[in-house]
Amino acid sequence: MTADPIDILRTTFGFSGFRGVQQQVVDRVLAGQHTLAVMPTGAGKSLTYQLPAVAMPGTCIVISPLIALMHDQLRAAEAVGIRAATLTSVDDNRAGTIARFRNGELDLLYVAPERASSGYFRDMLGQARLALFAIDEAHCVSEWGHDFRPDYRLLRPLLDSFPNVPRLALTATADAHTRADILEQLGIAPDGLIVAGFDRPNIRYAISPRDNVTRQLQALLDEQPGPGIVYAPTRNAVERLAEKLGDGGRPVRAYHAGLPPQVRAQNQADFVASEDMVMVATVAFGMGIDKPDVRFVAHAGIPKSIEGYYQETGRAGRDGDPAVAHLFWGADDFARARQRIHEVEPARQSGERARLTALGALVETAGCRRAILLRHFGEHPPERCGNCDNCLTPPKAVDASVTAQKYLSAVFRTGQMFGTGYVESVLVGKSSERSLTNGHENLSVWGIVEGEEEALLKPVSRALLLRDALRTNPHGGLEFGPAARAILKGEAEVALVLPPKRQRRGRGANKASNPVGNPLFEALRNRRREIAQETGLPPYVIFHDSVLRDMALTRPETLSAMGEISGIGAKKLEAYGPAFLDVIREAA
Repeated sequence: MTADPIDILRTTFGFSGFRGVQQQVVDRVLAGQHTLAVMPTGAGKSLTYQLPAVAMPGTCIVISPLIALMHDQLRAAEAVGIRAATLTSVDDNRAGTIARFRNGELDLLYVAPERASSGYFRDMLGQARLALFAIDEAHCVSEWGHDFRPDYRLLRPLLDSFPNVPRLALTATADAHTRADILEQLGIAPDGLIVAGFDRPNIRYAISPRDNVTRQLQALLDEQPGPGIVYAPTRNAVERLAEKLGDGGRPVRAYHAGLPPQVRAQNQADFVASEDMVMVATVAFGMGIDKPDVRFVAHAGIPKSIEGYYQETGRAGRDGDPAVAHLFWGADDFARARQRIHEVEPARQSGERARLTALGALVETAGCRRAILLRHFGEHPPERCGNCDNCLTPPKAVDASVTAQKYLSAVFRTGQMFGTGYVESVLVGKSSERSLTNGHENLSVWGIVEGEEEALLKPVSRALLLRDALRTNPHGGLEFGPAARAILKGEAEVALVLPPKRQRRGRGANKASNPVGNPLFEALRNRRREIAQETGLPPYVIFHDSVLRDMALTRPETLSAMGEISGIGAKKLEAYGPAFLDVIREAA
């Protein structure tokens, strides 16, 4: 007998109603139907299998790609009273977990795809009742996805061994091509696809040319006092930025594959438990965390694709409070990305070039960033969102085609062997021993840029490199790329987007956590911090900030009244309610 889902939603999770497409997904699962749900991060994907796991007899098997992510989700499930366990290589209680599964004592069992695809595990599953297969991060099954994992391809035989057990595939990031591939690979009929909107309206998107990225990132940290992630393209860049940003007074940690496993694990644990830490990391970090209160995500270089950008920035603001995603890019990012494309197998090069072109359009646009993102995923958004840098402070767009032609001419006439600094010195007529020795002061391009046009040179060089009209050789010199000819002949224009001067917002500009400065909210937060230290749980697992805000606003006088607040289920009310009631009474 399946329990009533609305009762479970209220008593276990503390919510009075479903959000978005959650009910559609849950209804299909409870009806035994196979489903692929594409839902943005923060839309409550985990509830779509956790609730059925409680409602249905048997165990829900959750296939998840990273051990750290499983352990985070395990903590959150246990905190609301769900009987859950992980079966991973680092767990020392595997025999006990298997016994609990066989005895029907688990609602959820989290495993990695490598284990799930083994014959031993399939045999074990035949020894107890199964409620559901939930395949998290399902885009990993598709070669078209941005984060392909071969072990996901081996899951189909396991799923087909239990044809009467419903399967639910979940992802936040999949375009139409990837969705079709997931459906085929996991044996889900096309009518089992549910796609929620991709919009994350609480995230403010911003993109800036990189210019002293340490200073730019420090300014962002000064504005955003909450926890955040800074993505850097290489391990060396991670180490360097972590050291420099750590000088600013905030706790900063590094994370990349080259660190010892115990250091990575400790840094990640510290970040998950913190309310103000900054993690500087390669993209290996983030998929493995389930931290809803990340207030900003910054990129110190371009991601691999719009899909990657969407997923990485989606790690901000999962609790629904305001968050910031800021990308700092350089033309050399695109040059390196093009070089990497030449190194992949020919069959994949066309798709990789298309991804890079789409990313370039996002970076260069004078229009709404969010609109470009949502159109990429097949949506039809309004022209302006009101919550990205270009909508909030519209940039100036200028036609720099003539300046671009001058720039290309200077590169050609100096022999396609000098870097940007020297080419620009020739264009503005800045004499040096080098220009005298090379005879470049006699060229027709010497000093042909002056006045206000001089300010266009750096953005023009970035634009030409981004569009592959210019490339850098191994020695740093500029040479023509395939797009140069059309620009020189006037067949392609170069429109520049000149961002307005950045307005410094001041420390703590993002006041979402306590928008009205309520002292009771801060007292409740302090109590949450104490409980977190006592229990070893991250503060957000106890209660989200939104729950504390509602407590501070409504000031419940009894446990019964506190239980009416959204996000407080029966288990949490029993475990933590009295401590928070004491804080409210003391503030009365």
